[in-house]
Amino acid sequence: MAPRGAARILPLALFLTAVAAVSWARGPPGALWPRQGCAALGRCCPGRDPTCAPRGPRLCFCDQACGALRDCCPDYARACPAVPCVVAEWSGWSRCVKPCQVSYRVRQRHVLQEPKNGGAPCPPLEERAGCVEYWSHQGVECQQSLFPALITTGNYGKEREKRGAPKDQETVGYCVQFRLGPILRSCQQVKAPHAQWMRYLTQGHTVCVRCEWPAQDARSRRCYGDGGGAGGHQLLLWQAAGHPRCRGTWERLGQLRDCSCPEVHRLVFI
Repeated sequence: MAPRGAARILPLALFLTAVAAVSWARGPPGALWPRQGCAALGRCCPGRDPTCAPRGPRLCFCDQACGALRDCCPDYARACPAVPCVVAEWSGWSRCVKPCQVSYRVRQRHVLQEPKNGGAPCPPLEERAGCVEYWSHQGVECQQSLFPALITTGNYGKEREKRGAPKDQETVGYCVQFRLGPILRSCQQVKAPHAQWMRYLTQGHTVCVRCEWPAQDARSRRCYGDGGGAGGHQLLLWQAAGHPRCRGTWERLGQLRDCSCPEVHRLVFI
């Protein structure tokens, strides 16, 4: 007579033998059945594509999303290598989009190779930078009252001198005195160390603004926005360079050879 439990042991042994046979037939992890895999499929698909799956007993995919979902076919990396985006060099800068006011210029580049199979995406294809053009696209000089004077701290003028001006420009320059009018509160709220000079801009105070190379126009030898053509008691516009929210008005008092204001009220045209 067979021992108790033998009837149960025999079916279990047969089951384990069947599992082992199936596992042997499938092969080790990563093995491919005939006609299975991305190479056999012959294509690699962008995004998530449920149809991008080769035939076979084990479902796997050859689309770009399979890496994140962990259901790629074993040969995906070899059959569908990642191709990064390739772009051309930057074009030259365009002219200011709008003359006679603070505007921007543009440069662009185009795609030479689109990214594939999860390769690095394309970088920005357009860049913009602030600019001012004092002549219209028809070559007519802008009226100075149409745009604000761009100013910054007088220390910038000292740094600019170190870069070396042309010899015929070394001694050319002048100073303009203005009385500050209404000023936006944002000038008092700056936190950056290099922008602390704006906190000293107060309505009613007198400031001295130096006009020197390279801010001077090559033909008129004047800085645009200096108010030279303005009438008496006319309020003109100014704006802090690099901080468009800090701006206000001022009244031109006169032109001097040298700036005699306290250092915190000495500025330069940009």
